Amino acid sequence: MDRIPQELALDILSRLPIPSLVQSKSVCQDWRILTHDQLLVNKHFKQMVENDPSFILQIMGYSSQNQLYFGDLSGDPNDGNVMMIAKKLTIPPLLNFHLVNSCNGLLLLRATHPSFELCIYNPFTRDHIELPKLSHHDGVRGFGFDPTTKKYKVVEISYNRTTPFTFSRRVVRFGMRRSHQTETSSSSLIESKVHILTVGSPTWRNLGCFPFRFMWQKSQVLVNRKLHWRTTTNLIMSFDLATEQFKEVPRPDVITSNSDRRFHELVVLRGCLSAVSFDGNNQELEIWVMKEYAVKDSWVKQFNIGAYVPKIFQSNYQCHSSSNSRFYLPKKCIQVLCLLRNGGVLLQYGNKAIVFYDSHCRTFQDIQVTFEGISSCFTVVAHVASLNSTDTFVDT
Repeated sequence: MDRIPQELALDILSRLPIPSLVQSKSVCQDWRILTHDQLLVNKHFKQMVENDPSFILQIMGYSSQNQLYFGDLSGDPNDGNVMMIAKKLTIPPLLNFHLVNSCNGLLLLRATHPSFELCIYNPFTRDHIELPKLSHHDGVRGFGFDPTTKKYKVVEISYNRTTPFTFSRRVVRFGMRRSHQTETSSSSLIESKVHILTVGSPTWRNLGCFPFRFMWQKSQVLVNRKLHWRTTTNLIMSFDLATEQFKEVPRPDVITSNSDRRFHELVVLRGCLSAVSFDGNNQELEIWVMKEYAVKDSWVKQFNIGAYVPKIFQSNYQCHSSSNSRFYLPKKCIQVLCLLRNGGVLLQYGNKAIVFYDSHCRTFQDIQVTFEGISSCFTVVAHVASLNSTDTFVDT
């Protein structure tokens, strides 16, 4: 190792898959130091962004919920033989937990019983840090990195039902500007309370109230250093982790409050903010991609995905034709995971099937997921982009 220039060593290590990179920490002290070098983190991130993503899977079920797996795709979709091998990860000492979301490979976990605590966990270095408690447990959360302070931040949005009132839609809160419309609520209004925590700080900060309710999202939507949510009124709102301000992001014209299309979810496809929708007849899933961030005219419809029933559902429901797909698999049960390098889309159906969609041939292929000695009931909960620096953690 001493004979290899450090620049070359960093380049070699940056090309290793994450599990191999973590194992290299045990080779010698020099390699252990290199795995914490910020240059390696940056180079590894660049390598992973250019390749297909890896995944963190959490098993669903009373006996095995407290287990995380690392999954990598293998095989060639053109040969019809794509697999995902899921390897068991060491987990933090929490009684029961749910993976909320992730950022740069760090996982935000929420203990579900009995304390509802939050912690941030690096599954590859096995470091974790418990976060200060908040009094409320319901709402949505976001987790991201503030490039100005070089700190991670956690955002928590909880809800209080308030009395009826009329408010002007032209408001400036957290830097947010709206149109001149006036909205009157004849019933009680759900008002959001926003708290933020800079990881390493002992207390949460209260940012005040926000006159909208965000929809819970299954995966992290972090684009352009901003967190994104959709509201119950089909708006897209961003939260800038540096300025800590909300701002409305222009949405595609097809998604409006008066449209027949249902706004299903927000996702990130190859670094671009994307919106998934389906029509009222539940026939086709559309994926709209914002090619230039915050530019309304840059929204384009990139994918139009028809009905499909994975084999596992065909077996369970004795459903052997796509004509029954609307009944057994409504589009709201489908999650868009990622866009692969070959142009294909990875989809999750319910908590039981991962499917590769070939956008060129418009065909579907079920992906076999193999766990280390466990059943196939799972949910994909996060993408892994790189190994993190552990500056905010106690190195074990």
